[in-house]
Formats: sequence, C-alpha cells, structure tokens
Amino acid sequence: MRAAVVPAFGAPAQVEDREIPQPGAGQVLVRLEACGLCHTDIHAMNGDWPVKPHLPLVPGHEGVGIIEQLGEGVTTRTVGQRVAMPWLAHACGECRYCVDGRENLCEQQFNNGYGVDGGYSEYMLADARFATPVPDGVSPLDAAPLTCAGVTTYAAIKNAHVTPGETVAVFGIGGLGHLALQYARLVGAKVIAVDVTEEKLALATELGADHVVNAHEVDPVLAIRQLGGADVAVILAVAPSVFHQAFDALNRGGRLVLVSLPADGELTVPVFDTVLKGISIIGSIVGTRQDLAEVFALHAAGRTRVITETRALDDVNESVAEVLAGTVPARLVFTYHTADVVPAEDEATAAR
Repeated sequence: MRAAVVPAFGAPAQVEDREIPQPGAGQVLVRLEACGLCHTDIHAMNGDWPVKPHLPLVPGHEGVGIIEQLGEGVTTRTVGQRVAMPWLAHACGECRYCVDGRENLCEQQFNNGYGVDGGYSEYMLADARFATPVPDGVSPLDAAPLTCAGVTTYAAIKNAHVTPGETVAVFGIGGLGHLALQYARLVGAKVIAVDVTEEKLALATELGADHVVNAHEVDPVLAIRQLGGADVAVILAVAPSVFHQAFDALNRGGRLVLVSLPADGELTVPVFDTVLKGISIIGSIVGTRQDLAEVFALHAAGRTRVITETRALDDVNESVAEVLAGTVPARLVFTYHTADVVPAEDEATAAR
C-alpha cells in the first residue's frame, strides 16, 4: 500500500510503499476511500504542540473507507461496511470521562494520525469500537470532512448551549467555519461570519450567514457591535488578535468558545469585564462517537453542505502549502482511486 510518511518534524512527507497491516484483536482493516486534510495534521507534521506525535508519522484523522478484514473478537462491524476513523482512535471506556459520556476527554486516549498511523494511506487499522458507521446517502467525500471539521464544530455549538434567536459570530470561515455556521443556523441562531477574504465571506453568505464581516477591511469588534453584538463567539482562526476581537465582541452573558489551537497560543482576558459581564470561556475539543453519529444523520437528511476539493496523495506537500497559504475555499480531501470513491465525472478533478 502507499502511504504519506513524515520522517521528521518539519520535513516534507514522503509517499512510500508499505506492507498492508493485519488487524489484531478488536481491530478492523479499512481500505481508505478518502481522507481530509485538517490543519491539525500540519501541526502534527511540524511537532508544534507540547505532546509530540510518534515518528515516523502517517497523518490523517478524517479517514473514510470500507472494512476489508475483521480482527479476532469483532462482532459489531462487518466486512464491506463503510466507516469513518476520527481523531479519537481509542479511549479506555472505564474512566469517569468515558463513563459519563465525555470520552473525548479520556486521559488514556490515542489519536489517529498522531498517536497511531492515520488516513494518509490506502489502508489503516482501527479500533472497531471507534470506527463509526457512515450511513447510506453520505458519500466518502462528504463524510471525510464531517469526521473532524463537522463533529468538532457541531460539538462546539452544543457546548455553547446556543438557543434560538441568539447571535453566533464565527471567526474563520474555512474547513471548520463553513460547517460551524450551518450548525448554528440549524439551532435557530443568527450568524455573523468573520474572515479576511471576500471569497470565504461569499461562501458564508451562500451557506446562509445573516451578516459577514471582513476583518481585513473593518474593525470586526465595532462591526459586530453595530449588529447588536454576539452572544456566542466561536474561534476557528489562529491569529492572536482574533481571540481578543471575539472576546470584545461578546454581549453580557456571552460565551467565548475556543476551538483552534495556535502553536504558541495564550489568552489573556480582563478579569473585571469577564466577571462583571458574566462571560464564560469554553474549551471545546472535537466530539464523541455519538456527536459524529448525529453529524452524519443531519447530513444524510440533507441539512448540511460540505465544500471540498479533491487531491491525490502524491500532492500531499503541495496541498499542505495551499492550506497554509489560505487559498483553499473549505476542505481538501485526498482520494484513493477505487471504483467507489468518486463519481466518474469527478475523476479528472480528483486525479490532478
């Protein structure tokens, strides 16, 4: 099988041939159809965060594919079933967080494309319990971004306890942001989309944003204040200034939802304003298997749109450069060219 392997932090990925792994007890072998490129993958490739991934590394935690082989003891999955392999590759199932439904906070967790090899590969192993079934009607190309970008922003809106009629400001319209604004709208919120490019703001308008703010051209705090302020601010961008802008744009009782993870991110907030205005600061990390199942169900019901462009695995380094340059409309997805990956009319695009 072919896989994109990162030999050292900061080094380009190398596409190489590897042996197809064999599933152990409790595992499944999945033939990948697609895998999204998340900014977290780039942080992993560069070793940006305090907890470093293992090297050599096969990144990727938006993998979607077909189960080809079951390991010993697997009874809840079947050969031929389409599944998704999200960030949460394994959790202990016994700690207080797993037991009370917060498995994404398990301290014994392993993560795909970080602690274990991920989806930048034609095959990968998965813990059968955490290989989430993809329902009929959800294509691999859509399922891949939903596996991280979708579940992460869906959980962020849930964790913010957004109610109908509130105003949600989404800072950063891209792979995550274009889905965050859709989930906010689904719960009845008004949405203000904030970005620095007109192309992404045009996409936000197309997807139903009530207002857009170009933070490159105007003061976003003033602009949001003139629109009545934000009850919830979801931060999906990594620029340090965004965190302060989002805080300052909040109304009394507002919630600041931190999702993005800058390499050297620190947040300083004014204690007086935080207390006096009753501001809540919420850290939201991906989501659970149940969250992902709900994300897939919403998409299968036609409630969300996923904006993607396809790339070949050989173009992994060029694709990373595109993401870093900010030229990608929403989500890049690597496709692995088997008959059931993409419709025939899309093959030329996927091969470029």
